[in-house]
Amino acid sequence: MAQITYSRLSHLLRISVDKGSVLRKGPEIKNAAACCLQFIRCQRSVDSKALQERQKQLMGKGLPKQKPITGVKNVIVVASGKGGVGKSTTAVNLALGLMANDPSKSVGLLDADVHGPSIPKLMNLKGNPELSDNNLMIPLTNYGIPCMSMGFLVEDVAPIVWRGLMVMSAIEKLLRQVDWGSLDYLVVDMPPGTGDVQLSITQNIPVAGAVIVSTPQDIALLDARRGAEMFKKVHVPVLGLVQNMSVFQCPACNHQTHIFGSDGARQLADTLGVKFLGDIPLHLSIREMSDRGTPVVISSPDSPEAEAYKKVASVVVQRLEEVNT
Repeated sequence: MAQITYSRLSHLLRISVDKGSVLRKGPEIKNAAACCLQFIRCQRSVDSKALQERQKQLMGKGLPKQKPITGVKNVIVVASGKGGVGKSTTAVNLALGLMANDPSKSVGLLDADVHGPSIPKLMNLKGNPELSDNNLMIPLTNYGIPCMSMGFLVEDVAPIVWRGLMVMSAIEKLLRQVDWGSLDYLVVDMPPGTGDVQLSITQNIPVAGAVIVSTPQDIALLDARRGAEMFKKVHVPVLGLVQNMSVFQCPACNHQTHIFGSDGARQLADTLGVKFLGDIPLHLSIREMSDRGTPVVISSPDSPEAEAYKKVASVVVQRLEEVNT
């Protein structure tokens, strides 16, 4: 006897609809239709459960096993849903703030934005990394922070026009073929968005936590939320949100203006149930010092802007302790 498959049953149902008036009448048609409908629902439920189980098995086989970076205790990724919100500047000053708050801690900085590396400019570093005896790249160092970036391996103005597989290969080299020594914290400046690089890093190495950077503007907050939700899906703790460019204070009259809105990131943090890490003001000195390659935490360590970054760094350490306990 032939098996009654879902497609065969659907075919038979179409025939019965066309000829229903000839074959059956009244209650018989209703009973038959009800039985067929119930069968279809059961079949769909079984098919859906089988498909979900199969997808889970394939995902389990496909995901790489996480392997820690040799010598690195905590990896902190700094991310944003979109570009232009000051993520790289925040990552650099966060790394410097971590070391400024506790000079006994060693901190490194990894630029994972392959297509748009910013760390060489922000940290005032140029040149190609040398190789160790183990054939590993030795990071370039400034302000006591060892740094690695694709910007060290290509010309300043050379566009990096690579497809996904080449980008993934570059990320693998930046993660595995660098001699970081012994680090308490490795701050990773992630590219904007929620694409291949983010997934590759979070699936290949254990990440202690993610810091999400956003301006208070609604359009930026939409993408920041996507970024936070992505990290939750890949089981990376979201340490909290940083509200960058929160307020502009006129240097002439000290009047404060919320150019991009006010408290948007704070409200999003409440909505997501994550920590609000702090406000970073929109200040001329942050931009000027960043362009010169002398981040504000280094150039003006006692300024309110530097204190804002150091406060964020302090809260990040507190959140790491909470996550690890």
